[in-house]
Amino acid sequence: MPDERRLIIAILLTPEVTASTVFGLYDLFASVGRDWPMLTRGTPGRPGARPVLVARHDAPMQVMNGAWLTPQETLDSCPPPDIVYIPELFVDPDAPGEQPHQPEVAWLRRVYGAGATLASACSGSVLLAQTGLLDGQSATSHWAYCAGIAARHPRIEVEPDRFLVTAGEGERIITSGGGTSYLDLGLYLVARFFGAKEAMNLARIYLIDWHKDGQLPFAALARAAQTRDGTVAQAQEWIALNYAHAAPVGAMVSQSAMPERTFKRRFKEATGLTPLDYVHAVRLEEAKQLLETSDMGIPALAREIGYEDDSFFRRLFRRKVGLTPAAYRQRFRPFRMALEASEQSAPQTR
Repeated sequence: MPDERRLIIAILLTPEVTASTVFGLYDLFASVGRDWPMLTRGTPGRPGARPVLVARHDAPMQVMNGAWLTPQETLDSCPPPDIVYIPELFVDPDAPGEQPHQPEVAWLRRVYGAGATLASACSGSVLLAQTGLLDGQSATSHWAYCAGIAARHPRIEVEPDRFLVTAGEGERIITSGGGTSYLDLGLYLVARFFGAKEAMNLARIYLIDWHKDGQLPFAALARAAQTRDGTVAQAQEWIALNYAHAAPVGAMVSQSAMPERTFKRRFKEATGLTPLDYVHAVRLEEAKQLLETSDMGIPALAREIGYEDDSFFRRLFRRKVGLTPAAYRQRFRPFRMALEASEQSAPQTR
């Protein structure tokens, strides 16, 4: 972000929303900037976003499946949002008329005119389509709603096979498809406004999109354990900068001025890992970053992080991470390309 203020992300509530798509992204947005430092360093970071539940009235509202939600702001009291998120709406896909959302439609048009980015999840595009802002633009939605939107709004080019579509001036209108694509939408917005690295970190925390492979690929193997042992802390700082050293454990032992057995015992007591395992963990964490953000070949990547034998690196990566390096990269490649594209078209916040 170009300034230090928190971005305001308004989450629009109507009685038709589903609580999961409301709070799934509420929690994701609230995590921006805060949770990764907490989980990897033990200290929360500065939150970058302020999610706000917004509705026509401030009275508690019963939404789909019986959940009760309490708006934090009304359409009139909400501070100017940077982003408006429209959750999934459980409405009749084939309803011939428009739903009774005139105040919300007017508000969406107003905040869009003031520079806000509008984003809909799943069938939330039904409401977004009513604004007329998608006329002459491409959009997507849940597969069950695409035909109805196309029939009621023939000027919208509905693309049912797309999971995420950007449109409008400055690409400030985003629609996403069905199922859990609202999580992809959330990561897209995080990448666009806060950077790809933050989105990747949140994907690891929440296991988004790649959850079928378990937590292992996303665990930060090199968690910087806090320790009061100054010698061990100094060794941790050194290895963070010199992980590619040809003999890192020997170098740390020499710098500690301790007998080797004493240093190794104190290091494991402080970090829970042997010095060699810690070096491997730091190297593998760097390898994951390179796999996510570069097209470097595996042999070159192995040498970059300190392994001359790339076959050893491949075996180690598979054993510790649970995927081969190539499979890990393949998991992230489509998402990374989308993130890079989003950053190129990212609007400046107001």
